[in-house]
Amino acid sequence: MPSPVYLHQLGVVCALGAGQRGVREALLGERLVGVEPSPDFAARTLQVGRVTAPLASTEGLPASQRSRNNALLLTALEELRPAVESALQRFGPERVGVVLGTSTSGVGESETALSERLSTGSLPATFHLRQQELGSPAEALVHVLGLRGPAHVISTACSSSAKALASAARLLRAGIVDAVVTGGADALCRFTVAGFTALDSVSEARCNPMSVNRRGINIGEGAALFLMTREPGPVRLAGWGESSDAHHLSAPEPQGRGALASMREALTRAGLVPADIGYVNLHGTATPHNDAMESLAVHQLLGGDVPCSSTKPLTGHTLGAAGALEAAFCWLTLVDNPTGRLPPHWWDGEPDPALPALSLVEPGHALGHAPRYVLSNSFAFGGSNATLVLGRD
Repeated sequence: MPSPVYLHQLGVVCALGAGQRGVREALLGERLVGVEPSPDFAARTLQVGRVTAPLASTEGLPASQRSRNNALLLTALEELRPAVESALQRFGPERVGVVLGTSTSGVGESETALSERLSTGSLPATFHLRQQELGSPAEALVHVLGLRGPAHVISTACSSSAKALASAARLLRAGIVDAVVTGGADALCRFTVAGFTALDSVSEARCNPMSVNRRGINIGEGAALFLMTREPGPVRLAGWGESSDAHHLSAPEPQGRGALASMREALTRAGLVPADIGYVNLHGTATPHNDAMESLAVHQLLGGDVPCSSTKPLTGHTLGAAGALEAAFCWLTLVDNPTGRLPPHWWDGEPDPALPALSLVEPGHALGHAPRYVLSNSFAFGGSNATLVLGRD
């Protein structure tokens, strides 16, 4: 039987704040926070999930790795670092790896540099073309931590960091490493906002998942990191599933067959049945097509009674970081949560009659006990689907 893998420690930063305590309070609270209007990323003011907490300095990184994306990553690392240093002492740097997800890397720095070149005729002295390389986040952690194990970045749009956690688990189960720093980061930039705007997928108001009035996503930023090992810990990555429905470049398969396949695979790998799941973190982008197909798939597999919520009205859609960030929310739901408070589903309360009804979590709702197993969905362009199941032993 394959060795179980555990998520020992969490570092997190997003629009809800930095660090486990502040993020937990904002996530599980009864006040709508996080996403706010900003004029900085488009020709009109849009709602975005911007990080306002102080970020870690990147001055210790080579010029090619200095970016807001990596600053978010290093901020998340601060809470995790003692556990990583302990793993390095136990296993040695050759046996500690890095697997991350991102979709933007240093694109924002390239935007700033090109804007300056247009106005002054030259690029800023601080700009380095390699800032925007997708491998930069892994290189940054290797540089800071002195690691010599495998290090790579997965970039499959919005499923990136969920797939990174699955990849990290495979490295551990194969015996290639003894510990992995895994998760993801993405920073706000005009490029992603413009791209989703071109697809007519961005809402000017706060996103409204599962509502008949849903109009699209808000873009966000953030980072979440875990230390994953085979040693028993507070949360187990019980299962994961991955599928590709290859239906359309940007639209999901409308019947949710790919989403259903990834959820079923995650449950099978975890050795669970649908009734074991106590909470679902929906991908829940608030786009018409995503919510329609996801509600079909979730209802078909799990029924309409399991508590569900989308946390994107709080953080915005953090794209390549979303899978790890929402796994972090599931981790916080499982750990030090004796009353079983669940992340609320913030919306206008007007269901879409065309969608199967799900049990959407109301603010302040608690199970009365911490859930045993939770499931988190991440779906991406090109039909790249990933589902994670986290649990307490």
